[in-house]
Amino acid sequence: MLYPELFKQLEAVRWHMDRDIPWQCFNAAMLSDEQAQTVKQNAITEWAALPATEMFLRDNRHDSDFSAFMSIWFFEEQKHALVLMEYLRRFRPELLPTEAELHRVRFEFDPAPPLETLMLHFCGEIRLNHWYRRAGEWHSEPVIKSIYSHLSQDEARHGGAYLKYMRRAIANFGLEAKTAFAKVGVLMASARRTAQALHPTNLHVNKSLFPNDTVQSRLPEPGWLEYWLDRQINFDAAWETRVVERILHNLGLLLERSFATVQDLNRYRKELALERCAPSAGLAAGS
Repeated sequence: MLYPELFKQLEAVRWHMDRDIPWQCFNAAMLSDEQAQTVKQNAITEWAALPATEMFLRDNRHDSDFSAFMSIWFFEEQKHALVLMEYLRRFRPELLPTEAELHRVRFEFDPAPPLETLMLHFCGEIRLNHWYRRAGEWHSEPVIKSIYSHLSQDEARHGGAYLKYMRRAIANFGLEAKTAFAKVGVLMASARRTAQALHPTNLHVNKSLFPNDTVQSRLPEPGWLEYWLDRQINFDAAWETRVVERILHNLGLLLERSFATVQDLNRYRKELALERCAPSAGLAAGS
């Protein structure tokens, strides 16, 4: 099992909201109304770990090890929402999300293949780590800069934990797992070709609620994410390249192949598809 060791590792580096956030350093002159509004939107987005956890537990009933790890992931992600809300409660109480605003992002996600979902969230953690690092650079107020630093480090650690479960999946499921990871990897490393930011909170997850079935569509400002990325924190091509490079690098280690570009990964995905078809083709030839 991976859960016991992951618990020890993450417990050893867990930050404390009272001790490790420098609340006393707050500088009101360095926080604009525009910046404070983005803190609210991110707090609500982080609250969506609640429906994501419900999805993970439902779709991984067969896997008690991974389901146990969700207790760590859920706790730390909800703490992200909590520390952002605490920041607003202390310094911009008029922007504190209401319970109704938080509850609006709790809705049921359609069932999805567990391996694809695992890879999707692994990529999401990498992307969010970079988004929060860039957000920390964009902000000038010292307390929120510290908060985003802690959040970005958490997301990197979560990505590392997901990677361990992906490695275990390859050991258990082989070609099926490799195919799922390569397929989603091509999608998530191709963000520059899409009109929207590729992150789990910005993907459609409930056909019956379409088009209001993304987390971002249920925020008080549904178009906020793209504006935050493009106009505020300026998550430009250079930063997006860093995300893609991290996804490709980690997949290369996982799959024991070198992927310099998304095209390399896509070629590998096609190789896997042919390999999966080969056994059935051989049976047909021998019949």
